Amino acid sequence: MFQNIGELAVLLWRTLRATPLVWRHRLKVFEQMFEIGNASLLMACILSMFIGGVLALQTGPVLTERGMSSVIGGVVGLSMCKELAPVMIAILIAGRIGSAMAAELGSMKVYQEIDALRTMNINPVHYLVLPRVVAISVTLPMLVVFAVLAGWIGGALVSAVNAKIGITWHGYFSNLREAVELGDILNGLFKAFCFAVSVGVICCHQGLTTLGGPRGIGRSVTKAVVNSIVVILILDYLLTRFLLYFEA
Repeated sequence: MFQNIGELAVLLWRTLRATPLVWRHRLKVFEQMFEIGNASLLMACILSMFIGGVLALQTGPVLTERGMSSVIGGVVGLSMCKELAPVMIAILIAGRIGSAMAAELGSMKVYQEIDALRTMNINPVHYLVLPRVVAISVTLPMLVVFAVLAGWIGGALVSAVNAKIGITWHGYFSNLREAVELGDILNGLFKAFCFAVSVGVICCHQGLTTLGGPRGIGRSVTKAVVNSIVVILILDYLLTRFLLYFEA
């Protein structure tokens, strides 16, 4: 475990040092951004819309019984932008894109393509890791913005249709505007950025350290997704404590 943590820290440091070279690899960055963002947008919006709807469906009747139906918009709005959207979309991207990164780099490692890059004096971190980490770091927060909007709309639809909640569309968004501030949205975007960097580095590291044949690639993909999800949840707690300390 400590060896993996050290290797991840070294890979992250090498990637950060190579950041000034990102413009040289801009075509690969744009290609990865398209694969991560465009291909995942619909899935992220559908997931978030139903999460917002379920959140309103679960909390709405309880709040209505206590005469607090007017705060449903704020509850759904804050929950989506500060917690649920960043975490759920990060897990979605870890499973969909992180696994693909680990499999692709693992195949290159097993079939000695990475050794061929080194033979041609091409740094694998600059050529393979940097574009992927930059692309996921830019694209994941953008996906979270769409996911937050979809979650708000899902909560509004359920609140307006469900007779047990009894709040209008206008009342829902009026309370949401009062409760949600720009800082709350930036809070979620900061979390999403940290999750993105973690997922990118972990999945690329697992791919670059793959050993064996196809079975080794399968193990690397599994470890990449599991480790990413665990780190996302741990980081979520740490970042929440950190941000609450500054808010206080």
